[in-house]
Amino acid sequence: MYNPYKTYPSSYFLNQQRYMLNAYRMYPCPCMMNMPMYAQGFSNQDADSRYVPFTNNMNSNLKPNYPNSPINSNLKPNSLKPSKDESPAQSKDYGPEPFAINIEEATKENNYFRSTLWTGKHYQLTLMSIDPGDDIGLEIHPDVDQFLRIEEGQGIVKMGNSKKHLDFQMKVHDGFAIFVPAGTWHNLINTGKGPIKLYSIYAPPQHPHGTLHKTKADAQAAGD
Repeated sequence: MYNPYKTYPSSYFLNQQRYMLNAYRMYPCPCMMNMPMYAQGFSNQDADSRYVPFTNNMNSNLKPNYPNSPINSNLKPNSLKPSKDESPAQSKDYGPEPFAINIEEATKENNYFRSTLWTGKHYQLTLMSIDPGDDIGLEIHPDVDQFLRIEEGQGIVKMGNSKKHLDFQMKVHDGFAIFVPAGTWHNLINTGKGPIKLYSIYAPPQHPHGTLHKTKADAQAAGD
């Protein structure tokens, strides 16, 4: 691009000069963080190999403020990410209003045993996190079909017509979908070293709107 004032190195054409309008002063190029701009007065007609990097002695009002650049030293890596025990987006039930979310990311970020993400009239989606060596707990939903999708972790799913006859057993891990027909006893046991992160769909809804169980003990105390 044409610039009647200064030149700068182009990130698209290495070792060549391209031009860009700069009505203020020289500044570090965000595409080439460690590349200083050429000194004022340099032009394509009167080449000068000298250059002056941007320093703190220059007008601070002209400094760029890129959040991930060394110039902004107040931000630390991952400082904007939630901590291990936080699940901000998943602690709210957004149903029954129209809603959209990256379900894989939301599932992996959830650290609660159970949290309803969306509850409608005919179905419900919950997020779950099962600790290593723990399980969901052997249960049955007489009038509710259930779908589970594992996004992280591994375990064994067991299903059957009675508590003592769980004839369906399969090893599962991230990417697996589990279908539980109504009236079927079922359990999911975590056999891995990390938590199982999954989301579950109930049709019709199984838990009250806004249900939040931070731990399995909380769920058992609530009778779920």
